[in-house]
Amino acid sequence: MGSEESSMNAIRIVVVEIGEDPPPRLDRALVEFLPAGEHISRTRVSALIRKGAVSCDGNTVTDPAHRTGIGECWRIAVPRPESAGLVGEAIELSIVHEDADLLVVNKKAGMVVHPARGNWSGTLVNALLHHCGEGILSVGNMERPGIVHRLDKETTGLLVVAKTDWAADSLATQFEERTVSRSYIAIVRGVPGNSSGFAGYSGVSIERNGFVRIEGNIGRSPTHRIKMAVVDDGGRHAVTRVRSLEQLAGGSASLVECRLETGRTHQIRVHLEHIGHPLVGDPLYGTGAKVLPSSAGEPARKAAASFGRQALHASTLEFEHPRTGKRQGFESDLPEDMRLLLDAMSGKQPEDNRGC
Repeated sequence: MGSEESSMNAIRIVVVEIGEDPPPRLDRALVEFLPAGEHISRTRVSALIRKGAVSCDGNTVTDPAHRTGIGECWRIAVPRPESAGLVGEAIELSIVHEDADLLVVNKKAGMVVHPARGNWSGTLVNALLHHCGEGILSVGNMERPGIVHRLDKETTGLLVVAKTDWAADSLATQFEERTVSRSYIAIVRGVPGNSSGFAGYSGVSIERNGFVRIEGNIGRSPTHRIKMAVVDDGGRHAVTRVRSLEQLAGGSASLVECRLETGRTHQIRVHLEHIGHPLVGDPLYGTGAKVLPSSAGEPARKAAASFGRQALHASTLEFEHPRTGKRQGFESDLPEDMRLLLDAMSGKQPEDNRGC
């Protein structure tokens, strides 16, 4: 077992022989039996499998959950970091915490987390490459190095980034096992929990502590190609818990807390739309959320109509530090645009916020 150079300088081949009692999944087995001196995170191995860079006896496998057996010999084609095509950019980051293994950033609205079609620059990954140096290119998924979870472009708040493969593996496992605690603050139309038990919604219930529990698989919308939706067939299991913190605009809207039990694409936005309480300002899922009834009052109506993004902020984040094993928690205050929206919908006047 070991590594060998490819005829292409941008690729090296890592050969892995599966030993006794391998884990059932290929990605886990490959990581467990990597040759001495090699370390590739499971996140990156999974990404390489999906890209068709892993084979056995000339047969390529693209499913990370593929079952493998003792004695099988696998070849992993590992691109060198410079082949990823990413460029560091001097973009200001709001760093809440940083150490040798990870950093926690407070993402601003309008920033895409990693490069993708239509957003090849100006992303968090571009900023991280400039801040951390090229070493981060080898951490986790080569196309989005260091990224272990995401926030939508217009969602603000806390996001943890891995700076080492060790941290990437640990954090990815914690997200997978749902031991990471995350809560969001949002402003929505209506007041979740004030309805009559959501009788018409399957998978929705009101808990004793006041949270509305929304359980519904999320998949691609059958009627709108760029939207996700709660689907009856297929999709991925998703659970969101929501509770009202404050009624706003005469009960036409509310400040809510959202807690995630899973982390699916657009999960909070989809689930809140599903129960009839879309996020104020959401251009994709917030149909009608910008238009509050006349009973809301003119300041609230104007503020909702002019708010330019979904009113969603990742306010708390807690996880086990990969190196120390200690739980670490972080908090982030509402960004100014959401604070001003909240003030307008609470009936506060701008002068209420002026200092002496």
